[in-house]
Amino acid sequence: MSAEDTTAASMPREQKVSPSGKRVLHVGCGMPLDTKLCTVFRKSEWQEVRLDIDATVSPNIVGSMVDMRPWIADQTFDAIWSSHNLEHLDAHDVPMALKEFIRVLIPSGFALITCPDLAEIAPLVAKGRLEQHLYTSPAGPITPLDVLFGHAKAIEAGNVFMRHNTGFTEERLGRVLIEAGFSEARMLKGECYDLWALALMPKCRLDEVRELFRGTGLDFFRDEASAAAPSLP
Repeated sequence: MSAEDTTAASMPREQKVSPSGKRVLHVGCGMPLDTKLCTVFRKSEWQEVRLDIDATVSPNIVGSMVDMRPWIADQTFDAIWSSHNLEHLDAHDVPMALKEFIRVLIPSGFALITCPDLAEIAPLVAKGRLEQHLYTSPAGPITPLDVLFGHAKAIEAGNVFMRHNTGFTEERLGRVLIEAGFSEARMLKGECYDLWALALMPKCRLDEVRELFRGTGLDFFRDEASAAAPSLP
């Protein structure tokens, strides 16, 4: 029996719904820490619903993002927040998870996704710097090996969910999002060997999403601003 087979009876805990009714599904949520929720969704109008396959992190829903049908109906979330979990899936499960994202999002919704950027790690691998200290995360020091295969110390301690089974470049992540059915995928490179993607549903209102991301540092609309700016004489 797999870990997913043991969670079929798990249901979300009762939560207080925000006045505006906006809901964000936090997939692969991990431990219940405020810092794990992107600042975009820390505003009072958003209600966070946490989903994770690992019951020990006390999610609202214990289950897999590859198939959320036992717990989540179609078109029930305004947004999805996916931080460093797509890489934990097998490659063939990534399209299934993304199609599930689309299924549970409302037609005007969006998904915000971040994951490691293998294009930034590849030069370090080529130079033989696999065990170089890159940065320190809440889980501890991170090396290129950790980025490629999952956090070694956490896996050693028994957290098998931390293994990485696939990886992404900017081109691959954008492509699989479009192939899954999102109408648009806006990409950004992060500052810590990470990629960011804003995947839009067909009826997503760009003006509302642009306002939501204003001042967050996630400038998915920078090209539009450049195009609209007048040229200097």
